Amino acid sequence: MAKKGDKRKVIGLLSEESGERIYYTTKNTVNTPDKLTLRKYSPKLRRHVIFTETNKNLGRNEAPKRH
Repeated sequence: MAKKGDKRKVIGLLSEESGERIYYTTKNTVNTPDKLTLRKYSPKLRRHVIFTETNKNLGRNEAPKRH
C-alpha cells in the first residue's frame, strides 16, 4: 500500500521507434520533474533504442496513433 504523500510515481516507457510501451518504472517527481529518457533494449527491434516517459496505462500496450 502506498504511503500518504508518496512522491514516487509509476511511469511507462514508450519506444520512440516502434511505439510500444514495454517497460514500467517509478520516479521521484520532486527530484526529476522533467520527462525521463532512457536507452533500453527493444525485443521487437532487437536493438537498443530511446524510451521516453509516458503515463502508466494498464489497458493498452501501444501508444495512440499520431495523425
